[in-house]
Amino acid sequence: MEVKIVDYGASTSSKRYYVTCKVTGIDLETQKKLEKRVEGKVTLKNGDMYITTYFEEEYFPFKSQEAQYKPEDFVAREEIEMIVYLTSLLEED
Repeated sequence: MEVKIVDYGASTSSKRYYVTCKVTGIDLETQKKLEKRVEGKVTLKNGDMYITTYFEEEYFPFKSQEAQYKPEDFVAREEIEMIVYLTSLLEED
């Protein structure tokens, strides 16, 4: 399983902060399990899974001053955290 942050920011329409991840390297059965269990908006497109997680402003991981200076560090951390989260959901069986 690979996770890549493909987008993050603030939605102007809903005024919520979000992070969108692209999840690859998992089969359709695993995608279906995760789709039922994951929190957030899930979209399946061309065999890949996209997960959009919404945050309140104070919890948005890219809002801090440190994230502005080293965004690649924060992207890497969020990708790792998403892998851990998704793996834990799959272990619930």
